[in-house]
Amino acid sequence: MNRVAYVCADPGIPVFGTKGASVHVQELVRAWHARGAEVEVFAVRRGEEVPADLADLPVHVVEVTNGSGPAAREVAQREAAAELARLVTAWGPDVVHERYSLFSTVLPQVRAAHPVTAVLEVNAPLIDEQRDHRVLVDEAGAGQALAAQLAAADVVACVSEPVADWVRGRLDAAEDRRAGMPCHGGSPADHRVTAEVHGGAEHAAPAVVVTPNGVNTDRIRPVSPETGTLGGPVVVFVGTLKPWHGVEDLVRAAALAQVPWRLRLVGDGPQRAGLEELAGDLGVDLELVGALAPEQVPAALEGALVAVAPYPDFGDHYFSPLKVYEYGAAALPVVASRLGQIPEVVRDGVTGLLVPPSDPAALAAAVDRLAADPATARTMGAAARALMEQHHSWGRVLEATLAPVPAPVA
Repeated sequence: MNRVAYVCADPGIPVFGTKGASVHVQELVRAWHARGAEVEVFAVRRGEEVPADLADLPVHVVEVTNGSGPAAREVAQREAAAELARLVTAWGPDVVHERYSLFSTVLPQVRAAHPVTAVLEVNAPLIDEQRDHRVLVDEAGAGQALAAQLAAADVVACVSEPVADWVRGRLDAAEDRRAGMPCHGGSPADHRVTAEVHGGAEHAAPAVVVTPNGVNTDRIRPVSPETGTLGGPVVVFVGTLKPWHGVEDLVRAAALAQVPWRLRLVGDGPQRAGLEELAGDLGVDLELVGALAPEQVPAALEGALVAVAPYPDFGDHYFSPLKVYEYGAAALPVVASRLGQIPEVVRDGVTGLLVPPSDPAALAAAVDRLAADPATARTMGAAARALMEQHHSWGRVLEATLAPVPAPVA
């Protein structure tokens, strides 16, 4: 059995939280368990929403101390990551699977101590995000940390092709760091460095693979739409109430509906008050459920006929929309914006309907079409469920991640 250290040094992501990133962490741990691996998690936040099947999961937490400003915070992140590296090294895993976070250099630090298979999972261009939308004081330091991580990795698993392009653009900076890295030898006794010939070949640059999100089709089961209720069928949205989810457009679409349907929002966030005010102004009756733990989401989808992902047309569409996979697993047809990776997951006219982004009228028309024809909606939902079962399990995500590793793991 392989010993796998899953590392998450991002202070914005609790292991047991309500965010999609928390779901991602938990599901990859389950996927490793399914391969027979012994897994321990090393993170900077634990969270409180512990699912029953992961109650015994060992989670080692090194908290990031609150600094007096952004610069101090960045130093604290770097220090916390170094302590995580020390703990991982002491445990002695065969595999280190790390979710990329700013300023972490866990992979090279662990690899300097003993050979491991090193997987770096990149879900967003964090340096760009931090610089453009928040505060990044030490951008050069963040770049150097990423270069060190890439140099130490055997595989870099990117959530989308745009993210993979971003990583490839930074691999040149990692080249100079590769010399001197302990080689992946598959043997604890092998301490040769990567600059030396190893097994007839020098240590290569990491394989960059694209591994979009997946879904747990055991956790999320097909739902049954409510029928014969006043106000029409339920149309559901799940996600944080932030501008980049486009929920404003959804509320405006509800106001433009030509057939009756009811809008259920599952989530919370800084836009909540504004959305409630907008709905009041437009005469839209919202069912606001609030943020839920991942284990509670399936129940919140129950009774719905249609699910919506109304992403607006702004920013770079490098994300992999976790909610779309979960909607499909629930056998819900998805009405979604035609952008980014979405057309690869929502097959227009088969598993849902695609609409132009930032177009409430088109969104309303698409939802109206399914609300007025429940039989077609259910047929599309069944096709979505089948697609998720056949192609988008988390086991397949992990399998694709590990495909370039020469020696099978777990």
